[in-house]
Amino acid sequence: MKKKSVQTSLIHSDYTPPAGFDAFPPGIHHASTVLFENVAAMRSSQWKDKTGYTYGLHGTPTTFTLEARLVDIEGGSHCLLAPSGLAAIAMVDFALLKSGDDVLLPDNVYNPNRELGRWLSQDFGITARFYDPMIGSGIAGLIGPNTRLIWAEAPGSVSMEVPDLPAICQAAKEKGVLVALDNTWAAGLALRGFDVGADIVMHALTKYQSGGADLLMGAVITRDRALNDRLAQAHMRLGYGVGADDAYLVMRGLPTMKLRFDAHDAAAREIATWLKARPEITKVLHPAFADCPGHATWKRDFSGAGGLFSVLFDARYSEEQVDRFVDALQLFGIGYSWGGPNSLVMPYRIRAMRSGWKEAGVLVRLNIGLEATGDLIADIGQALASLA
Repeated sequence: MKKKSVQTSLIHSDYTPPAGFDAFPPGIHHASTVLFENVAAMRSSQWKDKTGYTYGLHGTPTTFTLEARLVDIEGGSHCLLAPSGLAAIAMVDFALLKSGDDVLLPDNVYNPNRELGRWLSQDFGITARFYDPMIGSGIAGLIGPNTRLIWAEAPGSVSMEVPDLPAICQAAKEKGVLVALDNTWAAGLALRGFDVGADIVMHALTKYQSGGADLLMGAVITRDRALNDRLAQAHMRLGYGVGADDAYLVMRGLPTMKLRFDAHDAAAREIATWLKARPEITKVLHPAFADCPGHATWKRDFSGAGGLFSVLFDARYSEEQVDRFVDALQLFGIGYSWGGPNSLVMPYRIRAMRSGWKEAGVLVRLNIGLEATGDLIADIGQALASLA
């Protein structure tokens, strides 16, 4: 071939880096187009089994490495990455449900999942019904001939009830229905979803796995190859992909995840204990506390709690007063999500989110970050003074 022009040389370099480089951080492989060695290699490649590379959406060494590490944490066999936790939830629904099918969701489900269920009912001919998260084995009575999927969340990420997952999963198994568990709160550390009988475990990697509050990503993990193939088909058809840089950031966070999770847990329990003694608070909704719904189940099935819990303010305080408390906090950002280094706070109109909510008082959710607990307690104390 004749000597290349400058323009062509800018695109086609003759340089190949020497082999043998190794380091602790995994490599970051950016790709939309993936190159094949020859036509035969292209025609024999299959995107489903991940034995090779076909296109950026279907994975690179970076995303395959992250998937393998997530599989290890949950004790699964297969993993698919999605652009967000909600995208992972939608992938499960669109892979497993069709018009005429029925899906059951807990009444305390992550609110975007609730809204997705309503959308499936309104526009896709799929019935979405909501069940009492504390129903346990009683869910068998709700499973109909067209029920294909049951969602579970442990605990509910706002009202913090802990369901009896083994009982729900056993009842579903006896009826031949799949259970998908949103295990974001426990991160695969305080609870492994397959250990309690779930068929599918979903995570918002946005939270503890990332740890930096700087990216969005989700994951769906399974043990069954045929089930993974169904999910992978939806993953492909929906065009899901994640960027290599974001995948690298999640992997960078994984080595410290357990240390951070335990630090969040210890700080949250200390602050929750302090809040429990405050006259402004009538109830602390923390699964490690005996009066939290499902505490006995949490104690049986879980090994930790992380940094997320909620409180109920005394009914004598109006929503306006509680909003003033939230605004007065200086170290807590007002925002959704959890698992990052910064503490967060969010007031909820819980009665609009839950059917039959009976507790009095305004609910506020707290994510305890990695700041010094003494500073956070002092900040909460000065903000509580604004209620007067």
